[in-house]
Amino acid sequence: MARTILYTYKDEEKELTFSYEEYHSIQEAVAAAEGIDITAYLKMEQQIEAVTRDKKAVRDYRDNHFRKLGFGRITLAQKENRGVGKK
Repeated sequence: MARTILYTYKDEEKELTFSYEEYHSIQEAVAAAEGIDITAYLKMEQQIEAVTRDKKAVRDYRDNHFRKLGFGRITLAQKENRGVGKK
């Protein structure tokens, strides 16, 4: 099921359709949409996950790295609540 990502890149609000079948995280999706190579970031993220048990360390590294790349807020949009039988 596709979801919508709302994000800010270089002070410009953007929207992107996202599916977990295509990307592992919303950060990977927005980086790909903007044409940014994050292979070095993904390697470092794996190393941090291997070294620490603290999920906050990984989250802080991710947030700081994407802030340096020019991203602001990156979130999934709220799902629409649809009635039974409506598409």
